[in-house]
Amino acid sequence: MNLKIQLYLICFMLPAVLCLPQAAFSRIKDHLVWKTGEGAYKSYRIPAIVVSTKGTVLAFAEGRNDGGDSGDIDLVLKRSTDNGKNWTEEIVVWNNALNTCGNPCPVVDEQNGRIWLWMSWNDGKDDETEIIHKKSELSRLPFLCYSDDDGLTWSEPVNMSVTCKDPAWGWYATGPGFGIQLKNGEHKGRMVIPANHSYDDPEGDIRKGPFGYGAHVLISDDHGKTWQMSEPISPGCNESQLTELSDGTLLMNMRSYNGESSRAISLSTDGGETWTPIKHDYQLVESQCQASILNYGNYKGKLYHLFSNPAVPVGRTHMTIKVSENDCQTWGASKLLYAGPSAYSCLVRLPNGNVGIFFEAGANRPYETLRFISVSPKMIFDQVDIQCDN
Repeated sequence: MNLKIQLYLICFMLPAVLCLPQAAFSRIKDHLVWKTGEGAYKSYRIPAIVVSTKGTVLAFAEGRNDGGDSGDIDLVLKRSTDNGKNWTEEIVVWNNALNTCGNPCPVVDEQNGRIWLWMSWNDGKDDETEIIHKKSELSRLPFLCYSDDDGLTWSEPVNMSVTCKDPAWGWYATGPGFGIQLKNGEHKGRMVIPANHSYDDPEGDIRKGPFGYGAHVLISDDHGKTWQMSEPISPGCNESQLTELSDGTLLMNMRSYNGESSRAISLSTDGGETWTPIKHDYQLVESQCQASILNYGNYKGKLYHLFSNPAVPVGRTHMTIKVSENDCQTWGASKLLYAGPSAYSCLVRLPNGNVGIFFEAGANRPYETLRFISVSPKMIFDQVDIQCDN
C-alpha cells in the first residue's frame, strides 16, 4: 500500500464534512525521516521534535535493536537546517550498552540556546510490567543531558532520580514529546518538563496489579542547574504534554486510563508546582495513545493552540490536527492528516512559520515509518484543503 497522505479540512463543529473542489487543494510533500528495516536499527519509534535558537530542527527517536518497548534501545537524532526539507545522517545521542535509553523530551532554553534533553533509562533485561510490579533488576530512572553546539554533540547523561523521582514510584517516563519554557508571568523563563510514573494504589489495576498511573512535571528556574518535581496528578493518566495559555496558566494534556475515550486535562496557576483534579476533554477523542499539544502563537491577530493524535476511540488510525483559538476551551476545525495506521506524534512551529508534525505512520501498522510534514499556517487555520504526496 502506498503511503500517500491526504490532508483535508473536517468541520469539527458541523455535522457534515466540508468538501472543497479539487482546484482548492494545495499540494505539499511529506518526508520520510526513519523507516523500519532501513538504517542502523531494527525499528524506530517515539518521535520528539524542537527548533533550536539557531533555527535548526532537531528530530529525536528511539533506535530499537530488539524491536519492542524494552531491551537494547538507543536515543538517536537527525537535524535539518532547511525547515525539515532535508535531514542529516543519524546521530546517536545515548547508547548505554544493551540497556533502554528512551522517551526523548527536549526543551530549548531560549535565553542561552542550550538544548536540554530528558530521557528515561532502565536495565535492558527489565520490561514495564516488571518495573511497575517492582520485580525488576533495577528501577526506571530519569536522565538528563544537553547540547551547546546546536545538537551536534551531547554531554554525558546524568542520573536525576535523587531530585526528580519519588523512590516509591516504579515506572518512570519523560514526555514523550517536548518541554516548554514559560513566556509570561512571575515564572517567566522557567523550564517545565512533562513526565509520568506508576505508583502504589490498593484500588488500582495497572498491569494486573495494585498500581496506578500518574503524571507530574519537572521544573527549573536556574537554566537547568537544578530541577524539582511538582505534585503528582492522578488517577489514570500518563504520557503527558503541556502548554502555556495566554494568562500564564499551564494546561497538562494526558493519555487517560479512566474509560472516557478522551484526553485527561489538569491546570496549574503556579507555574506547574500544583495541579487541579483531572477532567476529561471529550472533544479530544483518543484510544489510549500519546498525543501532542502546541502553543503556535499569533496568526492574523489571533492566538492559536494545536493538538494532534489518532482521533479514534478504538485503535490507532486517523492522525488528526485540531485547532483552538480560545486557549484550548473548544477545538474547532480539524484536519485529517492520515487515515491509515498512525500513533505517536509531535508538533512544532518551524522557523518559517509553518506547522511541522513528526509522527508514526504505516500501511499495515503504525510503527513502520517516522514521517515529517510541514504545513503553512494558511492551510491549518484557513479553509484550505491539502493533498499531500510522499
